[in-house]
Amino acid sequence: SSRVVDIQSQMSERAVELLGLPEDRPCLLLDVGCGSGLSGDYISDEGHYWIGMDISPAMLDVAVEREVEGDLLLADVGHGIPIRPGMFDGCISISAVQWLCNADKKSHNPPKRLYRFFSTLYTALAQGSRAVLQLYPENSEQLELITAQAMRAGFTGGMVVDYPNSAKAKKFFLCLFVGTSGTLPKGLGIECAGEEETHHAKFTNERTRFRNAKGKSVKKSRDWILEKKERRRRQGKEVRADTKYTGRKRRPRF
Repeated sequence: SSRVVDIQSQMSERAVELLGLPEDRPCLLLDVGCGSGLSGDYISDEGHYWIGMDISPAMLDVAVEREVEGDLLLADVGHGIPIRPGMFDGCISISAVQWLCNADKKSHNPPKRLYRFFSTLYTALAQGSRAVLQLYPENSEQLELITAQAMRAGFTGGMVVDYPNSAKAKKFFLCLFVGTSGTLPKGLGIECAGEEETHHAKFTNERTRFRNAKGKSVKKSRDWILEKKERRRRQGKEVRADTKYTGRKRRPRF
């Protein structure tokens, strides 16, 4: 299911992009329905920190086995987010929020659960931050129900739809703002002639040897490994000292 992993990574990337995070500092993000931590890997690679919540112990076990960098919380977000106010610089969620529309138990009341989720999420987010929730709605009623509860909880914003004319690639991102009504980002794949952004060359004195087109160090390169180790040290984790052998490839005869 590597295709599923690819789609998941693309959606994580797009969700983080829609958050519009500041580029000059690491942020703390909440990942709702984090599963085995695939989105978290992307967040970590971007140099940010995260806490993941999921209702499935089995998925979180996989995340632990994979040694993800985020902290993990087993919880049903329909009961709310038990985290102190203003703690997060942003929230992402990949294909999870639509599950709150299901009444799995007699006691489940979807509008109530959605409102509880959104109102506690609103409180957990810092002023001026965003939540970007990618979801697979079953129908337009579900979309309206979810959006209405988000607005009731105090969010502004709305739905960003990527590739709306494609049955396969169409993706819904609920893009929510806390305390400031930002401009809703444009969906991808909507033809706008002449609106191509011009990307100016940036001059920096950084070592750009191992940087790919997006400015990130190429995965598994020496720079990437050193950056990752540095992040783990900042998190207070035990990391082996860097030596001249760090990130060096072994010769095939090993």
